[in-house]
Amino acid sequence: MAHTDPEIELYRNLMDQPDEYVDGFGTKAILGSLFVGFIMMPGAIYLGLVAGETLGPAAEWTTIILFTELARRSFVTMSRAEVYILFYIAASLASMQGGLALAGGAFAGSMFNQYFVRSPAAKGMGIASRVPTWVVPPGDSPALAERTFFHPDWAIPIVLTVVGQLLGRLVWFGMGYTVFRITSDYENLPFPFAAITAQGATALAEATTKEETWRWRTFSIGAMIGLVFGAIYLGIPTVTGVIMTQPVQLIPIPWVDLTRTTESILPAVPMGFMTNLGSVIYGFVVPFWAAVGSFIAALAMAIVNPMLYRAGILHTWRPGMDTINTQFYNYIDFYFSIGVGVSVAVAVIGFYEIYRKWRYDQQARMRGEETRGGWQPPRGRGDFPLWVPIGLYCLGALGYVVLCAILVPKFPIVFILAFAFLISPLESYVNARLIGLVGQHFGVPMVREATIIFSGYKGVDIWFAPMPLFNMGSAAQGFRVLELTGNRIVSLIKAELIMLPISIFCSLLFWQFIWRLAPIPSAYYPYAQKMWPLSALQRGLWLTSTINPEQSVFYKAWRLSYATGGFVAALGTYAVLSAFRLPILLVYGLVRGIGGVLPHSIIPQMVGALVSQFYFVPMFGARRWKQYATVFSAGFSCGMGLVGMGTIALALIGKSVSQMPY
Repeated sequence: MAHTDPEIELYRNLMDQPDEYVDGFGTKAILGSLFVGFIMMPGAIYLGLVAGETLGPAAEWTTIILFTELARRSFVTMSRAEVYILFYIAASLASMQGGLALAGGAFAGSMFNQYFVRSPAAKGMGIASRVPTWVVPPGDSPALAERTFFHPDWAIPIVLTVVGQLLGRLVWFGMGYTVFRITSDYENLPFPFAAITAQGATALAEATTKEETWRWRTFSIGAMIGLVFGAIYLGIPTVTGVIMTQPVQLIPIPWVDLTRTTESILPAVPMGFMTNLGSVIYGFVVPFWAAVGSFIAALAMAIVNPMLYRAGILHTWRPGMDTINTQFYNYIDFYFSIGVGVSVAVAVIGFYEIYRKWRYDQQARMRGEETRGGWQPPRGRGDFPLWVPIGLYCLGALGYVVLCAILVPKFPIVFILAFAFLISPLESYVNARLIGLVGQHFGVPMVREATIIFSGYKGVDIWFAPMPLFNMGSAAQGFRVLELTGNRIVSLIKAELIMLPISIFCSLLFWQFIWRLAPIPSAYYPYAQKMWPLSALQRGLWLTSTINPEQSVFYKAWRLSYATGGFVAALGTYAVLSAFRLPILLVYGLVRGIGGVLPHSIIPQMVGALVSQFYFVPMFGARRWKQYATVFSAGFSCGMGLVGMGTIALALIGKSVSQMPY
């Protein structure tokens, strides 16, 4: 039988299926969208530019708590369906864009582009003059000199950004809903971390009814711990950074780096541990055998890396390198290719598991047995026939294909079609499956970069084209939380429709306002001033690969033999575990740990997993403890978020006062 791992069964039953489904979208959701767009988004933009952080849980939980408290004082209750829609809106509007630690909606990327086209890196590599004007105005444009979006040179980039947002919503719903139906309904995967948000929403909804339940008590305990730890971890550095030249960190952020200390014993091994208590609490929630698998992978790296270094495989590492450099160069020398092979193996395993389940269901039906999971959705959830989301995805993907064909007509369209209708669906499904099993995100690295380089295309415009390469696997978890909170599918569609115009308008408005205050990057935005030149250099290296291939990072990293070895090793591990009926979650934990995640986060997670498994589970029982753990984790995130929001407000006020001429 497919999916008989007892730990998977435990996570599947953390929350009962709702008896009925309601529409959680209403006036409160509209007001929440306006609140996050006009109040939270500028704070998120500022925090990203100054500290390289996002509001994260602050936007989500602050919005929810504000509305639930208003509801209590108005003698109005809020259902958990309404609470989750507020959570979803806040998370989406204040989320990070790309890999630049930038929140701020649709125009965050445009802000980096205006810097890149004038950056020393782009000019020095001969790229600046080649950046197409449909991405950003030319470097000598008055629009950039005057720091304004309201100039004719920005017309085409703004239109393309808006069109991309519209097409992106079609792709998001079409692919996200489809993989949700496959992984949650048909495969019946547990989605362990979906219960965190759902339990947190349930706890806060119960608070508006003034009922004292175990959820609210557990949530409150987690929130208080988050407040106290957050005040030390985030509050002190943020406040002292406003009034002093250097912030005071009682606890190092984000980790204690021991790489240089242990390099004589463990050369080429990134060593250290995360200082955020949230990493330990994450270990309470993550499936135990998945945590064990990740820890085994980290332990194996500590043993294997010195051997690879002495064998000359990890040839770029040098004594004295810190964690970041050690991890980066090890990735280039070895783990990139290994990771690609392992990722392909995970895809193969996923399709094999689907086949196993299909065969088992067929045999069970022939025996007259009832099967778990199927294509029939729960009654009342408001589902669509599958041809509707598939059609919407195809429409959105074709829109991207047409845009690419118009903007970059010389690039082979066969690759664009492969991105849209082969790679994107495959990667989205595998990611959804890994999230559904262990809560771990998955993505095949450098697919876009490798395709562009191997295509033989010459020029830099292809790097800026809106390629139809999507990974919508995480949307499956969003739909699963929607289900657990008793929401109809239409609730999320309404939320997206109201968020889209607010996000576009507020993003343009606040980026314009903050850009007019001071150049971005500049001394007023220290994180951007420090990190954006490095990001520009890294982007420039990729762009030059289609001008000067010998400079390509990909050519230095790719080894077919390593990828093949990773593929065979992952399949072999899966076969051995299956043959001996050992926990299959070990495989996914190993995938997570091989070369992709720093041991700094895996070590405290393993501590949390051990405490959870051998102390709390015997005390409370497995199912009850995991229910406690999910609500406790949500409360901790809420407490940390509230501290972050409060200190950001103080920082903004302090910055405004310090710039006044009197």
